Amino acid sequence: MLDRITTLLEIPNSLLQPQVIFLDAVGTLFGVRGSVGQIYSELASKYGVICAPEIVDRHFYAAFKTSPPCVFPDVSIDDIPQLEYQWWKAINQQTFTAAGVWEQFSDFDAFFDRLYQYFTTSAAWEIYPDVFVALTQWQQAGIPLGVLSNFDSRLHTVLKVLDLAQYFSTVTISTEVGAAKPQPEIFTTALNKYQCNPANAWHIGDSHGDDYLGASGVGIMAIWIDRPI
Repeated sequence: MLDRITTLLEIPNSLLQPQVIFLDAVGTLFGVRGSVGQIYSELASKYGVICAPEIVDRHFYAAFKTSPPCVFPDVSIDDIPQLEYQWWKAINQQTFTAAGVWEQFSDFDAFFDRLYQYFTTSAAWEIYPDVFVALTQWQQAGIPLGVLSNFDSRLHTVLKVLDLAQYFSTVTISTEVGAAKPQPEIFTTALNKYQCNPANAWHIGDSHGDDYLGASGVGIMAIWIDRPI
């Protein structure tokens, strides 16, 4: 385990080179451009619904934290995208209901569909400035890289539009595994793709519980990146 860092470039060169490095996605490689509240509020206004970004932000994170994990064990892979969509739609409805404006939508389905698709575009995300430098250094050193994330299947598209997909040989997503960090199953699934012993891998993520404790719990070298807000 490694003490908290604030950029990927702070990882000491003295550490033994791992067989594979796994990285979380949101909060580690890239973050929401602006804020969730700003994006939601701006798009809602196009549907005649006005709500302050800070109010939307507060209720979104409350709904997100109290929702069950976005995982769907024992279902067909073909059914997962629709289940993900419905999971996020429920959070959005809860967000705007708690904000007291949900009934103002004349067509919430149209609003949500547009919002959901927006988060597959580069406009929604901002890559952290240290990311391309670190990924290039590791790639040039011959270290395989994998994404290990509690995202949904849109992540495949997001990595492409942000020009990040080229760096990663695997992408392991909670909804496709049927288990979410910090559950050990998602980490072991990622490790098995490389036939890698946990002691020979790193995992870097911004969540102390999901990433740092989850990875260290299965014996992976855990690195907690705590990016300044």
